Amino acid sequence: MAVGKRLAAARNAWICFQDEAGQVLRPPVSRTWARRGHTPVVEVCGKGSGRVSIAGLVCLKPGQRGRLMWRTRLHRGRTGERGSFSEDDYIAFLDQAHQRLQAPIVLIWDNLNVHVSRRMHALIAARTWLTVIRLPPYAPDLNPTEGVWRWMKRGLTNIAANSVDHLAGMVRQRLRACQQQTHLLAGFFVNTGMTLDPEPP
Repeated sequence: MAVGKRLAAARNAWICFQDEAGQVLRPPVSRTWARRGHTPVVEVCGKGSGRVSIAGLVCLKPGQRGRLMWRTRLHRGRTGERGSFSEDDYIAFLDQAHQRLQAPIVLIWDNLNVHVSRRMHALIAARTWLTVIRLPPYAPDLNPTEGVWRWMKRGLTNIAANSVDHLAGMVRQRLRACQQQTHLLAGFFVNTGMTLDPEPP
């Protein structure tokens, strides 16, 4: 991470943390309240299946407000349907982020198989504005995007979606709300215990 901060400072780049999450039709369980003697019940539609995959990017730079970018992919359980983001999906997402940020990117992500494939290596090598640093294995506490997922899911507790499209709409609504509250992104980063200030070599 120290190397990434020095690279970002030298290149006037954004440091971008990437991560994935998923949300299924069954809502996450959370505590709620009800009148004494009346157990609260949330009805869940048992018909159909589906899942929403989300790729998120928390973008940070000293002196700039943090930015959250994201993409969703709907899975309807159809035969032959891909169950996750592909290398092309990820690189298109990063190309879009580069266009929006108008600056080089130091990307920090985990060792997901799609992130380390030969095809992904070739796609990254073709982009001079992109530098990739991998997080240590099993280190979600170092990725502020994990805070985004926790915040998003907390807002979806005890809410039942009636279709995967309805679920996708609720996920996007929560993520837009997080985009507008940029202090949240700063808080998620602070919780990692890291700073953006470059450290001496």
